[in-house]
Amino acid sequence: MIKINWQEYKEFKKSIHIHGDNFDVLLAFLKSYYNITSPTNMYDILCGDELALMMLKKRDISDAQSLETYIFKR
Repeated sequence: MIKINWQEYKEFKKSIHIHGDNFDVLLAFLKSYYNITSPTNMYDILCGDELALMMLKKRDISDAQSLETYIFKR
């Protein structure tokens, strides 16, 4: 399983301009840095990280389908 590299995330966040909050930046980071485009794979990676899991819970995202809905609504 892929572990989120938070140090690389911080560098990515400095270099990119995305409308939205830290969670939106994290999703863009997963797409860019790890080349992950599948909501199912993204959800699995996010669930494996304590901080990312808190971000999911804050947005009431409880499964990959909810994540996909969130991604396509923004």
